[in-house]
Amino acid sequence: MARITLENIAHSYRPKPNGLDDYALKPLNHLWEHGGAYALLGPSGCGKTTLLNVISGLVTPSQGRVLFDGNDVTLLPTEKRNIAQVFQFPVIYDTMTVYENLAFPLKNRGVARHEIDRRVREVARMLDLEASLARKAHGLTADAKQKISVGRGLVRVDVNAILFDEPLTVIDPHLKWQLRSQLKQLHHDLDITMVYVTHDQTEALTFADKVIVMFQGEVVQVGVPQELFEHPRHTFVGYFIGSPGMNVVPCTVEDGHAIVAGHRVAVKAAAARTPLQGKLEIGIRPEFIALSGNGAGLPVRIRRVSDLGRYKIADVELRDVPLKVMVSERAVIDGDQARIVFDPLHLHLYADGHIVEEPGFEGAPS
Repeated sequence: MARITLENIAHSYRPKPNGLDDYALKPLNHLWEHGGAYALLGPSGCGKTTLLNVISGLVTPSQGRVLFDGNDVTLLPTEKRNIAQVFQFPVIYDTMTVYENLAFPLKNRGVARHEIDRRVREVARMLDLEASLARKAHGLTADAKQKISVGRGLVRVDVNAILFDEPLTVIDPHLKWQLRSQLKQLHHDLDITMVYVTHDQTEALTFADKVIVMFQGEVVQVGVPQELFEHPRHTFVGYFIGSPGMNVVPCTVEDGHAIVAGHRVAVKAAAARTPLQGKLEIGIRPEFIALSGNGAGLPVRIRRVSDLGRYKIADVELRDVPLKVMVSERAVIDGDQARIVFDPLHLHLYADGHIVEEPGFEGAPS
């Protein structure tokens, strides 16, 4: 395994980019620690796979350096980096048996036969493939083939990292949880650096120790799941993570308060003393808005209530501003008039999508 450092990495697929808009991957610096489990999370086209391919050597970045344990590997080909990469669709040899597929990377490196046999059987046991070792790969299910792809990376003892690019796309939904759990257990057992690319927040949050959220070629936040949920540093993080996502509402700021649909809302920011530029918004998750039963709070009209079993989602309007409110499954909602109260500890102020963190802004994460 390796400590992977990205220094001022950026990449454009255009030969002569004119500005940041021409970059699929905008300038970033990042450190991947030894043995970490990371997820690159974001929508299609946000730069996840480009970043993964820069690490693996399939893409040479337009600028910056890639370091493995302090050694510059930016121009080294993939085979020189000791990287195992598992792609969206299984890369295996259908005419070979499962055993032969797993053994192939070791045979290519001239590993002794007894060591090949030991490693193949060890990995097959980890991935629950022991009963299929003698079978031809072409007759196996998609999830079994993807396990072989994973195994071909695990069978080598010299890998610096294993990179997964949407590895569960072809897997039946009821088998995804099982395979994801196996990958998590393998990471725990083998202590190998793993980087997992996905657009699925559930996959990212359940697999990774730390999640890197990407949007339009940028890394907008890096953190553990709780940080991403409670303190989204970008409105996209709030919107993309959570179900339903964070409410993001246009506002103005006056005298230390946000003005939302004509109502004053207290924000924990020294906004009155700091000039704010750009598009201003407040963000708050449905979990942190309460329906008030004592006459306090902001008046809203209830448009719809969806019962989701363990909780309900109330779609309300603050004047013309739509909001989603999460309430208990036992809550009784009568009529179409109500009042809401925001939890001030989870109310965030954003300027041009980024959380406001000027001195004195207590609502920002430390």
